[in-house]
Amino acid sequence: MNFIHKFRKLVSLVKQRAALPSILFSILLFTSCESNKTHNLSLLDHQTPDNTPLIFAEGIISTDDFEFTITFTPEMDELYFTRRKPDEDNAVYGIKLENNVWSEPEIAFFTSNEGWDFEPHISPNGDRLYFGSVRPLNDTASSAGLHQWYSKRTASGWDDPRPLEKPFIDRRITMYLTSAENGNLYFTTGEEGVKPEDWDIHTANNINGEYSEVIRMGPEINFDGKYIAHSYIAPDESYMIYDGESDSGYGDCDLYISFNRDGQWSEAINLGPEINTDQCEMCASVSPDGRYLFFHRGSTDENDKDTGNIYWVDLGRVLENIE
Repeated sequence: MNFIHKFRKLVSLVKQRAALPSILFSILLFTSCESNKTHNLSLLDHQTPDNTPLIFAEGIISTDDFEFTITFTPEMDELYFTRRKPDEDNAVYGIKLENNVWSEPEIAFFTSNEGWDFEPHISPNGDRLYFGSVRPLNDTASSAGLHQWYSKRTASGWDDPRPLEKPFIDRRITMYLTSAENGNLYFTTGEEGVKPEDWDIHTANNINGEYSEVIRMGPEINFDGKYIAHSYIAPDESYMIYDGESDSGYGDCDLYISFNRDGQWSEAINLGPEINTDQCEMCASVSPDGRYLFFHRGSTDENDKDTGNIYWVDLGRVLENIE
């Protein structure tokens, strides 16, 4: 049984908050046992993190530009991330591992000549690559908003992207989509006229390959705060990591985790001062093997320029430290 399956089994045993310490200790133990194995990401960044977040792949992925949101194929031999250069729009870049060497970042294959793209996500089984885009929805209509698009994996690679249809295409904003193994989708959205600070996290259940409705998640996830967004869902839906602003937080936006206990979500738990600072921590994702938590940390400087990089940290250590 590999680490991620052990992790899922342990998290599924969480029935009450009092059970967390011993379970998280076991997760840490399994993580430590896995740490001696060769990891594709160590070929990109040899300085793998422990309980202190490190800038990921500095000079390659994380640069002087503004980087956020990263996703991996299940084999961790291909990854995509968002980069915004000064005075330019968001763009998605990709790199691949071939013959134990990672390529240089290049603009993603699905990049449009109109509009811009950001926040990619590869489904747990690797068959779909989702991303947000303001590109036109067709040859005759503008996008009139931010929509989710996806490419399917084929024998010859990724096919041409297409927009998610109803009920998603009818919404003006659908942002930062992640998916579970069962095809359920989690994302940020807001109704027409709602301020961005009041957008929050919704879900849509996969029923035989169809999605009939968008459901706003409860107050455990959408807590009393603002800018609650960027939900990373665990492949088995056992936990969710997301960000938001709260009066009790550490900075502009903090990362939180909630656990799914027999279909009931726990209250949001702040990931604490080892992760959250007086800057903005947001856009979490987890490596497909469950070992590393990735997130953006950044701020706005005195010249009103957004700065920030992608960080990574040992997920087991993070969970051990939550109170």
